[in-house]
Amino acid sequence: MAKAGPIRLGIVGLGRAGWGMHCPELKGKEDKFQIVAACDVLKDRRSRMADAYGCKVYERIEDLVADPAVEMVDVATFSRDHFDHAVLALKAGKHVFLEKPITETYAQARRLAARAARSKGRLYIRHNSRCDKAFLHVCEIIASRLLGDVYQIKLTRGWYARRDDWQTLKRFGGGLLLNWGPHIVDHALRLLEAPVKSQWSALKRIAAVGDAEDHFKIVLAGTNGRVVDLEVSGGMALSSPPYAVWGTRGALWCDGQSFTLRYLDPKAKLPPRPVNPGAADENFGSPEDLPWIEQTFPVNPQKPWNIWDELYAAVRRGKRFPITLDEAVGVMLVISAAKKGRRLVRRAGPPSARG
Repeated sequence: MAKAGPIRLGIVGLGRAGWGMHCPELKGKEDKFQIVAACDVLKDRRSRMADAYGCKVYERIEDLVADPAVEMVDVATFSRDHFDHAVLALKAGKHVFLEKPITETYAQARRLAARAARSKGRLYIRHNSRCDKAFLHVCEIIASRLLGDVYQIKLTRGWYARRDDWQTLKRFGGGLLLNWGPHIVDHALRLLEAPVKSQWSALKRIAAVGDAEDHFKIVLAGTNGRVVDLEVSGGMALSSPPYAVWGTRGALWCDGQSFTLRYLDPKAKLPPRPVNPGAADENFGSPEDLPWIEQTFPVNPQKPWNIWDELYAAVRRGKRFPITLDEAVGVMLVISAAKKGRRLVRRAGPPSARG
């Protein structure tokens, strides 16, 4: 029988993610989550947490996972430490909510998934961009077939910044592939809607001051013929829209807040159009008036959801969590191949891109 009451949470890592994201996101959800403990190597962060939440604080993660009051460990530490910290918590019999990336490498991700499969506690991965409203709405439009058969998608996130924190250093697991990569690669694999057939990638360091990449481009081709072109850059003075989708009957652009669509009227039946093998005139073929419809409207998906609400439902009610371990491992397969600078070619087999 499922337990009742809020999930007793212990947060490990009180920096930009743990303190700056997780804690604010939990406000208003006290009926579902109770922060009972926290851990960080920095004393001022521990004091700040204790003052704000009245919870127990620890310097060592080993002490937090040993605390019987902690039911779930929320890991928000350096990317390089995700594997070790998740394993510690699982060994202690705790549930784990693991900040992306699941691990630093594909090999670690497979090992962690295997460990989770034989553990008392369950492992959940925080691919929180899966519930971004713009992404959900894009998926709904594609599924409606308003654009016909979608054959190409471009995902872009770009800005210009001379970043100088730990995320720019390889020794801490820094770089955009492990920072933004899990979000955008996860989106790409969901939008591909088929196993990956081939991959091409390129990495660069442009504006960041560390030694890790601050620009990457990956092109994924699915077994269904669809192509997803994804690009994330900290060196773009001007950027393309976050979402662009092209189909056989139309296209969309989305800036994250609103959509621009141009598509053929679904009610209009296009007449047959025979091929003219003769010499092309100045129009490059016969002129044709097509029944185009153009629309602009705000992002507003029909079925929005929140990752913390889904986490609670999975733990307390046994509901399926939207992000599976196989999907998170599949994301790391693409990222690891890109980091190694090689093409990824897989003709069939898991992990599938289907959710």
